[in-house]
Amino acid sequence: MTNETLHCTGLCKTYGKQQVLHDIELTLEPGRIYGLIGRNGAGKTTLLSILSGQNPETSGQVQLGQQKVWENQAVLDHICFQREIQTSASAGVSQLKAKEYLRMASIYYPHWDDAYAKRLVQEFGLDIKKRISKLSKGQISMVSIIAALASGADYTFLDEPVAGLDVLAREKFYNLLLELYTETQRTFVISTHIIEEAAGVFEQVIMIDKGKLLLKEDTEQLVSSGMLVSGSAEEVDAVCEGLVVRHVRKVGRSKTAAVFAPQGDSVQAHAEGHDVDLAPMTLQKVFVALCGEE
Repeated sequence: MTNETLHCTGLCKTYGKQQVLHDIELTLEPGRIYGLIGRNGAGKTTLLSILSGQNPETSGQVQLGQQKVWENQAVLDHICFQREIQTSASAGVSQLKAKEYLRMASIYYPHWDDAYAKRLVQEFGLDIKKRISKLSKGQISMVSIIAALASGADYTFLDEPVAGLDVLAREKFYNLLLELYTETQRTFVISTHIIEEAAGVFEQVIMIDKGKLLLKEDTEQLVSSGMLVSGSAEEVDAVCEGLVVRHVRKVGRSKTAAVFAPQGDSVQAHAEGHDVDLAPMTLQKVFVALCGEE
C-alpha cells in the first residue's frame, strides 16, 4: 500500500490540431473515492489513461510521489485503469474466454487477489467459460469490474463501470466498492454518466468541461452550497446579488436560477425577506448548472 499522492501538473494532451486536455492541475490523495464527471468528449477517458500511464501526455507531467508514471513499472504496479472491453472483430481480447481475460489480469497486476476475483464471479453469476464476444454488455461490464476490484491496485480507475448493468447489478457494484474501500482504503476514481445514483458513493467530485478542470471539491459541500431560486425576475435578481449565478431560465416574468454561495455564506441568508422559492440541488443538477448550456 502506498501513501503517496498521484498528481499531475500542467497536463496537456493534443491529437493533431485538437487539444483535448488544457493545463490540468490535479492531485489525488490516497484512501478516497472520487467521482469523475463531465460531458461526452470532455476528456475524462483521456485524463484517466494518462494518469495510469497508458497514454503519454503532450506536455506537463504525472507523478506518484516523486516518481514519474510514464514507463515506470515500479509506479505502474500501484495503478489500474479498467475501461470498457472492446468486442469488435479487431479487438484481440474479444475472442478470449472471460476466465482467460481474468487470468491475464492476474499476471499483469502484481497485487491481484484471486480469491476475491472468484468471489465476485460468484456474486455476479458470471459464466467465465464464455468468450467475451458472446457475453452481453452487462456481463462484459462485470468482467471489467472484477478485474479492477481484484487488481489490488492502490489507485484504481474505472471508466463507465456500470454501463449495461441493470439496477440490481449496479447496486451490488456500489456495495462491493464501498465494502472493499472500507477494508483496504484503496483510492478509486469512478467515471460515470449515471450521476445521481453514484453521488452517495463519491467522497469528492472532479468535474471537467471541454478539457479543463472545472473543480475538485467535497461532494457534500459542493451540493449544499447550491440552491435553485425561483420567483419573479426582480425578486430572484435581488437574492442573487453577491452569489455565483449559473444556468438561468426565464418563463415570462418568472425566473429560476441555479446559484452557489461562497464558503461562509448561504443562499438562505440572501433569500430572507424576499418572495422566492428555494429548492435544494442534487449533484446532477449541480453538474447541469455548471456544464450545461444556457
